[in-house]
Amino acid sequence: MESARLRVAVLASGSKGNAALIEFGDTSILLDCGLGVAQLKKRLSLIGRSPTDITAMLVTHEHGDHCAGAAAVSSRFGLPVWMTPGTAEALNGKQFARTVRFNCHANIQIGELVIEPIPVPHDAREPCQFLFRAHDRRVAWLTDLGHVSAHVARVAAGCNGLLLEFNHDPDMLKNGPYPAFLRRRVAGPYGHLSNAQSGELLRQIDCSRLDALVALHLSEVNNCSDRVRAVIDESLAGSRTQVEVASQHDVLRWLEF
Repeated sequence: MESARLRVAVLASGSKGNAALIEFGDTSILLDCGLGVAQLKKRLSLIGRSPTDITAMLVTHEHGDHCAGAAAVSSRFGLPVWMTPGTAEALNGKQFARTVRFNCHANIQIGELVIEPIPVPHDAREPCQFLFRAHDRRVAWLTDLGHVSAHVARVAAGCNGLLLEFNHDPDMLKNGPYPAFLRRRVAGPYGHLSNAQSGELLRQIDCSRLDALVALHLSEVNNCSDRVRAVIDESLAGSRTQVEVASQHDVLRWLEF
């Protein structure tokens, strides 16, 4: 790999499939794999990569939009898949090239990257998100959580890069087509972060070192990029932070830190 910096590319983000690539030096980690083999290869090619470049796969939790393609990709390309014991239990029966179980309360290291798992409140067996560290650079990936815990806020503070869920606009969700039980699930304490919740987090934490913010996991039904950007602009007023909104359909190419 030609990169000497910690860098991230978002291959897909949304309820139909999630995947990202995190790199440092010769280490390349596929974070989640809600895409099939063909779609993953196509999107990797847009950032100058192929599945054979990947060191390992990390899975945040067992929901299909995060791991539907994980077994096929792992088996096809011989990739070890790292996950919590709870996620492994939930995915029992899936065939991976190799499963590596990790303690979500202790740091792990894959190649040149030190990774801190972040337990999060979500309706899955043992979900976690991640803080990636390389030298003095810190990039946090925080999505699929129903509320911001004190631990999540501590992790997000002072990061150089923050990739954060902005799943739904509360008014759009309330007045949208989802049935009542699904609205309750999405907006509940173990569902997904709203624009308002994520905006409040940004106002509460130290963003003085934040070079780039990426909004993740936007609902195509209950949110829109204009509303997300308006909340971010208000929350980061006066900041020079680069702001991007990840998409279900388009690749967000390399961000370097």
